[in-house]
Amino acid sequence: MVHVIELADVARQYDAAGVPALGPVDLAVETGEALAVTGPSGSGKSTLLNLIAGLDRPSSGSVTVAGERIDRLSERALARFRRDRIGMIFQFFNLLDDLTVTDNVLLPAQLVGRAGRQATARAAELLETLGIAKHARAYPGRLSGGERQRVAVARALINRPDLLLADEPTGALDSASGAEVRELLTELHRSGQTVLLVTHDTALAEACAGRRLHLVDGRVAADRRVVAPAVAR
Repeated sequence: MVHVIELADVARQYDAAGVPALGPVDLAVETGEALAVTGPSGSGKSTLLNLIAGLDRPSSGSVTVAGERIDRLSERALARFRRDRIGMIFQFFNLLDDLTVTDNVLLPAQLVGRAGRQATARAAELLETLGIAKHARAYPGRLSGGERQRVAVARALINRPDLLLADEPTGALDSASGAEVRELLTELHRSGQTVLLVTHDTALAEACAGRRLHLVDGRVAADRRVVAPAVAR
């Protein structure tokens, strides 16, 4: 059993005199697993995601991702690790409007020194697989919300990350585009991609996650596995 994520007695407290925003929490996520993190606003979902992404550091405990204790890394090493090993999808896409679709997808590869023919071929393959190859030379502002989220997914996958993190990936989309993204994330999980997503979208959690973690007041209120579509190995 190989764990992509391992949290041991992790807590995050922003106010020394207040209640922790998260924890203590123990969590292990296996390679190829899809985990949906749910809970009310202020329950600690975003804090958990930020700790796993290395965007925040725990007040106590250890955070291990893809075999690396990321809470011990320097800021520079952490930034490189995040670019190289983690793919991230955001609610509002975070695309650069002055770059074409292809250039947006290639950006993470360029940041880790992988720009070249292989990266370009990988970007073209992803755009084709995600059904947006015809927009390769377009600018994000000309695309629909669902299409922009597909570009964001391609960008997140360009470096073949160990872990794909999705923060409310359908939150800014209409119902039709949201359904498209749910189908896309489900297919990614079926292909063997390890996925952790934070969502208020019950349909998304039910469609593409075989495990659901529910947080309340920074603590794990429920952690259950459900029957999910078979995953390719």
